[in-house]
Amino acid sequence: MDIKKLTTFGALKDSGYQSRSIKTELRQNLLNKIKKNEPTFEGIHGYENSVIPELERAILSKHNINFLGLRGQAKTRLARMMVDLLDEWMPIVEGSEINDDPFNPISRYARELLKEKGDKTPVSWVHRNDRFYEKLATPDVTVADIIGDVDPIKAANLKLSYADDRVIHYGMIPRANRSIFVINELPDLQARIQVALFNILQEGDIQIRGFKLRLPLDMQFIFTANPEDYTNRGSIVTPLKDRIGSQILTHYPLDVKTAKKITQQEAKLEQGQTDMVHVPELAKDLLEQISFEARDHEYIDARSGISARLSITAYENLLSTAERRAVKNGEEKTLLRFGDFLGVIPSITGKIELVYEGEQEGSAVVALELIGEAVKTLFPMMFPKIEKLQKPDAEDPYSGIVEWFFSESGFELFDETTDEDYKEALDSIPALEKLINKYQPNISEEDKYFLKEFVLWGLVEYKKLNKFRFAEGMQFKDIYGSYIEGLRSNE
Repeated sequence: MDIKKLTTFGALKDSGYQSRSIKTELRQNLLNKIKKNEPTFEGIHGYENSVIPELERAILSKHNINFLGLRGQAKTRLARMMVDLLDEWMPIVEGSEINDDPFNPISRYARELLKEKGDKTPVSWVHRNDRFYEKLATPDVTVADIIGDVDPIKAANLKLSYADDRVIHYGMIPRANRSIFVINELPDLQARIQVALFNILQEGDIQIRGFKLRLPLDMQFIFTANPEDYTNRGSIVTPLKDRIGSQILTHYPLDVKTAKKITQQEAKLEQGQTDMVHVPELAKDLLEQISFEARDHEYIDARSGISARLSITAYENLLSTAERRAVKNGEEKTLLRFGDFLGVIPSITGKIELVYEGEQEGSAVVALELIGEAVKTLFPMMFPKIEKLQKPDAEDPYSGIVEWFFSESGFELFDETTDEDYKEALDSIPALEKLINKYQPNISEEDKYFLKEFVLWGLVEYKKLNKFRFAEGMQFKDIYGSYIEGLRSNE
């Protein structure tokens, strides 16, 4: 039966429809999913054993919820996904401003219409996607915005006293009756506005312009907050916090594997980009490791958080860098290069908050440091560790590469060279090929060139080689040769 064909209150009753509160609706639909072993919050990675079980328990407990966590931790996304736990369609008294339930009307309009027409009262249907309301808390939000105010024009037209509830213009919360209502960045909401939420959360009534209106709203409230806001901008007033049933702490991905899943899912890429650019798994690991390094870097304010959006936008920039080069060179396909990571710097600099020392260094310098630190973290997982101090007779797997650079005046990799010239340049270092064949013998031919460049950057980070940025690319030199050359130039 198509439930939307029920257009009157009488037909709705005859169908056996049972009215229920939104929290009961969420609870029962969640229980049905759990019984059927269906995923409840699909596409949310890294929260399977932490946040999602806590959220499910909060829904089963019929709690209002506060998500507490740093930026870019999917707080708002989780709230939006709760819509999928609602019934597909919800009946309301037709024409009601506040989604009146025909079985439990709360507005004067709905009560009088039901009294007048009885079973012939018209009913309309609201889709679950229209039962989600969201408000960003900003200092300019007023009580009138979220709860309501007296409308003098309505009072004059209807010739009613301001004490009559029919002159009220309802705010966002009453209009979201029987819906999910999200207030993002709750600490930014002024304390006096937070106080206005007390009765709605607990007793279900509202007060407007000095007179009390009993309006038992049926709401699922969700709040989000960043712990940094507690010190920088404001706080959640204690009585309001006390009325929120569950506070759930969110977190960043705990490992690179999970972070990669999120980035691959969220990155907005054209099919042509992914078809054109071959991206080695090492490059994806390196990209995610940059975010992990940023969360622990001394020049970055960890309290503000490093959003997952850093990795997502950096991945988009990374592929666009390679795509741009290929198009300029007239190539249909290209290999991602380590040098393409210089193209992600704009994605990093806009998403990190620097401490004073970091500001002195500059955001671009810090971004380069993050790339370098990511290389140092991943390098020992693929090749022998480079010790700072080692015995003279100790075997050094990298001596052949360093000696090659000592005998050469310099080695250059141009940013926009063709793939053929890029490969030819890296193939000119025999010791590099030998090292990879020994320690990474199963690497594919497509991935080998990225790995070769990765080794060069690793040797730079471990002070075995020097690198210099020039207008058209990157130059690598032997560290001692560069020093001697510098001495000669000063003579």
